[in-house]
Amino acid sequence: MATKRVKHLYVQAFGVTVMLLALVRCIFPGVAGSSSDADAAKATTENGDSLTQAVKDSTKVSKTAQENDSTTTYHLPVLQKDTETEYLSDGTKPHPIKSVPSYAECFPDSNHVQLEAAQYWGVPPVKDRKDAEDRKDEVVFMGSSPYYSMAHLDSSIPYLVPRASLLLQDIGRNFFDSLQVKGLPLHRIVVSSVLRSQADVARLRRSNKNATEQSCHLYGTTFDINYNQYIPVDSLHTVGSDKLKWVLSEVLRDLRQQERCYIKYEVRQPCFHITVR
Repeated sequence: MATKRVKHLYVQAFGVTVMLLALVRCIFPGVAGSSSDADAAKATTENGDSLTQAVKDSTKVSKTAQENDSTTTYHLPVLQKDTETEYLSDGTKPHPIKSVPSYAECFPDSNHVQLEAAQYWGVPPVKDRKDAEDRKDEVVFMGSSPYYSMAHLDSSIPYLVPRASLLLQDIGRNFFDSLQVKGLPLHRIVVSSVLRSQADVARLRRSNKNATEQSCHLYGTTFDINYNQYIPVDSLHTVGSDKLKWVLSEVLRDLRQQERCYIKYEVRQPCFHITVR
């Protein structure tokens, strides 16, 4: 009987203790959660610190990347001499400079051939410079370009039909590409003649009896590229005009073979006489 009474009292005491704890938790809810909340708060603080540090690191990386980008110098491919072989700075071998076998044979297109294409693709001849200014819906102004330079034009106006303008841009761009793969410094081609007005042609005929009245330049389809003159992109890196002429002749031969243009190699005036087709 005594043992049963002890068990009974123990059960009663346990129950009273549980009820007291439950009552305390109801009255003071912060007591039970203080430890877990502190841990959570600590974890939140640590996470916040980590996030703040991550943002700082990201900002630092971004700033460094911007500084590196602003100070980046882009170098053109240059030749590097090995013991026996020359390589470009990207590790590839430069393409050989071959030129064309014969300028006269590769570029034989006479004025008669080019005139037909000029009359087909071009605009009606302009009377004078004012007439050219008034017809900007038909021709494109040929200003400065990264691929070519305009010579001082005494007897022509810097206008071309869009088709010829695109051809000139492609010639200059292809010339740049060829110079790079051959390990040569970049040079811009020089355009020496573009659209001629009827007044320009009449003035030329008075001073040059060989100038034709039926000029392809009247139609905005034709331009001349000087093969003895080039403008270096970097004045510290230049190369002889002969090599540049060889490279240019390869570029022009390829475009002519693609039936993009007619070309006449001129001797008296050192230029390639080109008409779009």
